[in-house]
This record gives sequence, structure tokens and C-alpha cells, in this order.
Amino acid sequence: MSFNIPTPPKITRRSATKLLGGAILSSFAAAPLEAQQAAAPATPAYSRLLTDEDLAFLEEMERAGCLYFTEQADPATGQILDRATNKTATGEFDTHFASSIAATGFGLTALCISDRRGYQDTARIKKQVLTTLDFHLNKMPHEHGFFSHFSDVKTGRPLINVEVSSMDTAIFLCGVLTARAYFNDHEITALATQLYNRVDWPWMLNGGKTFSMGWHPETGFISTRWDHYSELMMIYLLAIGSPTHPISADSWSAFTRPPMTFGPYSYISGRDPLFIHQFSHAWFDFAGKRDAFANYFSNSITATRAHKAFCLGLKRGYTDDYWGVSASDWEHGYAAWGGPPLMGPVDGSVVPCAAAGSLPFLPHDCIRVLRALKDNFGKDAWGRYGFCDAFHPDLHWYDPDVLGIDLGISVLMAENLRSAFVWDIFMQNPEPVAAMKACGFHAARQTTNPSEPKPTAIPSSDQPVAPSTNRPHA
Repeated sequence: MSFNIPTPPKITRRSATKLLGGAILSSFAAAPLEAQQAAAPATPAYSRLLTDEDLAFLEEMERAGCLYFTEQADPATGQILDRATNKTATGEFDTHFASSIAATGFGLTALCISDRRGYQDTARIKKQVLTTLDFHLNKMPHEHGFFSHFSDVKTGRPLINVEVSSMDTAIFLCGVLTARAYFNDHEITALATQLYNRVDWPWMLNGGKTFSMGWHPETGFISTRWDHYSELMMIYLLAIGSPTHPISADSWSAFTRPPMTFGPYSYISGRDPLFIHQFSHAWFDFAGKRDAFANYFSNSITATRAHKAFCLGLKRGYTDDYWGVSASDWEHGYAAWGGPPLMGPVDGSVVPCAAAGSLPFLPHDCIRVLRALKDNFGKDAWGRYGFCDAFHPDLHWYDPDVLGIDLGISVLMAENLRSAFVWDIFMQNPEPVAAMKACGFHAARQTTNPSEPKPTAIPSSDQPVAPSTNRPHA
């Protein structure tokens, strides 16, 4: 598959500084503080972040991924399929029937990227955005503004035994707010604002300071909560910034930030897959900022470094050109796997969205592995929408499907690396800006400064930590 490469959009001074800063931070996050002090040059030597070949690859990956969010959207509801086959020449609507509210949120953001990059006609894109927003506001079943994790793609009816999901609704709303800010269209603005303002965030707290993971019509609230650091940051910031049903900013300090150490790497993390360090960062601009506890952008750099080192240390076939495992399909189903520490049946499979979702954090490492995967295994692992969800060449297994959320994080983070577009657009919304201010975010000193203190970790609670994703198969 090859495409004509359009002239890349203009990169602002702010964007260029942010991207270069990410590359510089990456090099320092690889070593303990003492090594950083010794290694820090008096005058950093700057170099171009991405080569022409890198940009051409990212363009092809983004264009293919964005295509999923137009072809695999139901034309009457705007809902995006949770998964679809990747080896298709026609792009016909897939036979799967389950939509994912999170994939739909990623899709709304991908539509903004598609318009900005000229992948699709603007009128067609705006029509899909309006259809999606109108259906979810006026026809889609909801509970206090929250949506079910999975639903029938053509009717919007919740699938059997599927929870009303706090996290997946938050991902959807990030897409809603991105579309509102990008299109600056009266009708889109009205629908998007109503969707966001309708959400009754205090209801999902269920009497506590941390959010329940969800609610079932038959049994009520799920007992497990979003109470340790993970992809949860978006839920709390959206809720604190709500102009109609806000929660107290005190909830920002109510979830724990467990300390994690792997070899020389010290950072904040639960025992969760790598994607927890990526999802909130796809929209919220944490670069160059910190709160009372951490610089979360720098934290994600370290988490990605640790994950790569973890993979290479497993002696299961991982190399600099073949690494990365995050929650995904595997040969026998769906798994919340990865590490460190070791989670699930990590067997030497590779999950491309693990590296793609960390592109802004470790540009050179992640570009290298993604291009190598395409060059070495593209005949089997690459299809109409880009990489398949996961594969294991030694076992001759290549997932026939792609997953909307995994394509979504790949597309959004590739665009953020190239232009900071999603960050810049999303942060034009006043609510996220106000929420981060209320939570005490302020400009962070450069982590290249040897005097930068290490992040302060709130001790984890004694109760067992639940995985951040308990995603049913669909």
C-alpha cells in the first residue's frame, strides 16, 4: 500500500519545542538520577527529530488507521465497530456487530485528523461527526450521561452483561470535546456541549471520592474503583472541569500513585499494561507540567523505557527491532498482558500499538521498532488499516483483526508526535484547562536539571489492585 504524501502541516514554535523536549527528556529518562547528572552536557546538541522516511511511515500508518474510523462506522448511528478484519480489499462494513464507546471517541478525534490532513472530504467528515453526536445525545441509551462499554452498532442497545462504563465514556467525551474545538461549528458545538454537560459525575462516585469502574442495571455499581494511577486521569479532569455536574478537586489526590521500580527505572505505575501511560496523554497536554506528585509526561517516558527493557529481558525473542506488549488480542483471545511486572501469558507476541502509543515519549525507539515490524513482517501483519492488532511470527500467527481503541491510540499519538495537533486542539477547550489548574498543575522545571526532585508517590492501599481493563470479548 502506498500513498502520496501531502505537504506536512506547519509546526508552530510551541509544537517544535514540545516535540524536541520529548526527545531530550527520553534520553535522560533512561538512567537513574546520578547517571543523568554525570551525562548532562553543558550545551545540548540538537538534531532533527524525524527523518523523511520516518514521516512517510507515520503518514502511511495514520492514513490507514484513520480509514478504519470512516469505513467501520455505522452510517446511521456513527458508532464505531470494536473490531474488524484487516485483510480486506474493499473496506466494506464488517460483519461484527459490537460497537465500542471508546472506539467511537477515538474515532471522533481521528476524524479531526483526517480532515486536517485531507484524507477525506470535509463535508463527509462533518456529516459523520454530526450523526455521531446527534445519535449519542438523542437516541443512544445512557445512564446519568454515561454509556455502555459495548453496544449493538446499529441500534445502540447495550450488549448483554455489559457495564455502563465510566472510563470508556470518558474516552468518548475526549473525542466529543476534540470535535467541538476543531470544527468550531454551531451545530457540532451545541451537540457536543450538551453531551458533556449532561454527565452526572458525582453519581458515578457512588458516595466516595474515587470513581466506580461502572454500573450494571441489575446489580448497581461495580465495587472496584478507579483508585490507583492508570489511564484514569482523564475521568477526574473531565469531572472536575464540568460546568454543570463537577466533583471536588480533592478527588485528584484521592487515588493512589504507587511507586514502581524496575532495574534502574523508578516511576509511578500500577501493575497494569503499558496503555495506562498513554490513553490520557493522547488528549491532555501534560508536557512541561507537573502537579504536587509528578511530571506525568516524564513518568510515561520512564514507563516506556522500563517496558522496553522488560521485554528485552524476557529472552522470548524480543529485540530492539521487535518489542512491545500491551492489552490486546493474542492467539487464544484477549489479554490484559505486559509488564513490568510480568502480566499474563506473554509468549513472544508483539503488539504494535504498545510502541505506537508511546511515540511522543520515545520517538526514536518507537519509530525504529514500528518500521522494522512493517519491513520484516508487513506481508502478513499489515492490512487495509495498518498493523493487525498483534502477531507472533515464530508461531505463524497473525491476528486477522484490528481493534478500534488500539488503532486509535496509535493514530492519535503519531499525530501528536508529528504536530502536537490533538493536544493543541483539545486544550482549546476551557474545561480541561480549568481542571488542570484546579488540580495544581504548573510549569515544570526541565527534568534535565539535576536538581529536579523525583516524583512523590502516594503509597498504594492494602487492597489488591484490580487490572485497569476487564474487557469482555466481543
